[in-house]
Amino acid sequence: MGYHGRATVLWSMLMQVRLQCTTANAIARYARSGQLDHARRVFDETPLALRTISSWNAMVAAYFEARQPREALFLFERMPHRNTVSWNGLISGHIKNGMLLEARGVFDAMPDRNVVSWTSMVRGYVRNGDVAEAERLFWQMPDKNVVSWTVMLGGLLQDARIEDARRLFDMMPEKDVVAVTNMIGGYCEEGRLDEARALFDQMPKRNVVTWTTMVSGYARNGRVDVARKLFEVMPERNEVSWTAMLMGYTHSGRMGEASKLFDMMPVKPVVACNEMIMGFGLAGEVDKARRVFEEMKDRDDGTWSALIKVYERKGYELEALGLFRRMQREGVALNFPSLISVLSVCASLASLDHGRQVHGQLVRSEFDQDLFVASVLITMYIKCGDLVRAKRVFDRFPLKDVVMWNSMVTGYSQHGLGEEALNVFYDMGSSGVPPDDVTFIGVLSACSYSGKVKEGLELFESMKCKYQVEPGVEHYACLVDLLGRAGQVNDAMKLVEKMPMEPDAIVWGALLGACRTHMNLDLAEVAVDKLAQLEPKNAGPIVLLSHMYASRGRWKDVEVLRKKIKSRSVIKLPGCSWIEIEKKVHMFTGGDSKGHPEQPIIMKMLEKLGGLLREAGYCPDGSFVLHDVDEEEKTHSLGYHSEKLAVAYGLLKVPKGMPIRVMKNLRVCGDCHSAIKLIAKVSGREIILRDANRFHHFKDGYCSCKDYW
Repeated sequence: MGYHGRATVLWSMLMQVRLQCTTANAIARYARSGQLDHARRVFDETPLALRTISSWNAMVAAYFEARQPREALFLFERMPHRNTVSWNGLISGHIKNGMLLEARGVFDAMPDRNVVSWTSMVRGYVRNGDVAEAERLFWQMPDKNVVSWTVMLGGLLQDARIEDARRLFDMMPEKDVVAVTNMIGGYCEEGRLDEARALFDQMPKRNVVTWTTMVSGYARNGRVDVARKLFEVMPERNEVSWTAMLMGYTHSGRMGEASKLFDMMPVKPVVACNEMIMGFGLAGEVDKARRVFEEMKDRDDGTWSALIKVYERKGYELEALGLFRRMQREGVALNFPSLISVLSVCASLASLDHGRQVHGQLVRSEFDQDLFVASVLITMYIKCGDLVRAKRVFDRFPLKDVVMWNSMVTGYSQHGLGEEALNVFYDMGSSGVPPDDVTFIGVLSACSYSGKVKEGLELFESMKCKYQVEPGVEHYACLVDLLGRAGQVNDAMKLVEKMPMEPDAIVWGALLGACRTHMNLDLAEVAVDKLAQLEPKNAGPIVLLSHMYASRGRWKDVEVLRKKIKSRSVIKLPGCSWIEIEKKVHMFTGGDSKGHPEQPIIMKMLEKLGGLLREAGYCPDGSFVLHDVDEEEKTHSLGYHSEKLAVAYGLLKVPKGMPIRVMKNLRVCGDCHSAIKLIAKVSGREIILRDANRFHHFKDGYCSCKDYW
């Protein structure tokens, strides 16, 4: 063959090799970008004679990458020839798809293993959390390279076996930057910063990951200023470096410095923005958190979750629901944290419609089988006044944890259903779940709300001797409330004096409530003095004492207390009520409904109700007005309490046959309680009112509390 002939053959061979390489590369490229169909088309269109092992390996890997292990295995079995790379690809593919047993089967069956085979299998066990098996396999390896050692080191650090990791680290024949950085990170996780820094200082070469690991270690362990000094001398920084330093400030509550650093960041990744939203929000700077959110070009699940969580924790319930609706409009998939936060908001606002909607999404996402989710759902339905649905969720679970039992006990308690709460408590014991301190708060409160003094005292006595639960100040508060509601105010006072710990504001508040119910002014004045010492900024006790003075016509004393409130700059929480109509929450404050767009028809309904109530024999109780005015003005003032405005709006908007659900931020006043009983009777409607203490179910002129509140 002449020169030109040999050149032609050589050129043909080179082109064939080039085509084969190009085919394998194209398949791999399409697989990485998620275009499996394109990858398969390239593979199928390649003539069988030109399909190299590399092409087959690339196509098998593509199926594994696309989470189609069956197709990958089917193609592997059709391969005319296989090499060690083929078998290694099968091992790593199974591991990526969570099929560790199958990977081990391949490993044991393969004809020849190299260091990659062994290392892949060790890595698989480490990722699966079986570090002990990874270690056994590691020491059986005939040959190890720096990657093998580093993978095993990472496994020991993952298992928090820091001393074993150090011993392995010292045995390593070669320590690259990755291995040393991992060891530094392990020490930082354990808070052993001096040892981490010693390794860091000994390194001849460091990369940006090493620097970032050390900065992050200082930041996460509270040594933020040291982290900042190291951060400032970094030869280069990336987004992770900036974010690690930022998180040091946000987690330490140093939002001023965090804000300055955030403004300096050359690129603001989503993770950093999310961190600022949570940081600002938890510091009470909700407007700044919202501003960061709105200025973001890209948002992930964590962004929406962060702002919803901020709204939930800082009392911006309406804004949280608004953001929830916006997520739905924009087609953002709700993740688990967002759903739990929205459920908590629904519980706070008693937004039953939204709560049902979130419950539906939890069912579709199969989150509703989780015990924690079930407890949150039960609490939501209870706080929305829907005990039937709460019990339905509760009954779905044959095995219940203590939180679920507590949710039902507390739920029945809040609704004044003492007998039902006690039955759940006894069922809890029969099921083998021991009650805890929260259980006893719920069951003692149930006894208090339903007048079961004897049962409550017996349960309190059994706490320590039978259930080994040490009574805390909250349990004593329940007992004071139990005795006080039953009219045994002096006995309640004696209990306060004999408590083994200092009574707190809850205890004195329970005593004051009993004094208000049974008009014991002497003890009420003692309780108010104690509360003034414990909570000097809280106006509630003074207002309650003012009510008592007003009911006795002691207007001079009322005026003295009014001046005391002004001079101390104490906080008087304004009364407000709300009602949900067609997934929109309508708020009302005492006095009038001028802020509401439908104020005229609300006022007409109130006038109509006033006439019906007078015909039914209603007489306003002027003792709930804190002003020395004539009876006509008192009647007018009482007529515009926020709960009455909300009930009037509910009568206008809630379809007949459906209960009217109203919430109030304070305890319902006695006059409104009497009036709403009659409204339920004359309108033929069921009205459910949740105040700061409990639920009241009004129907046919009666309340579920039986006037025992």
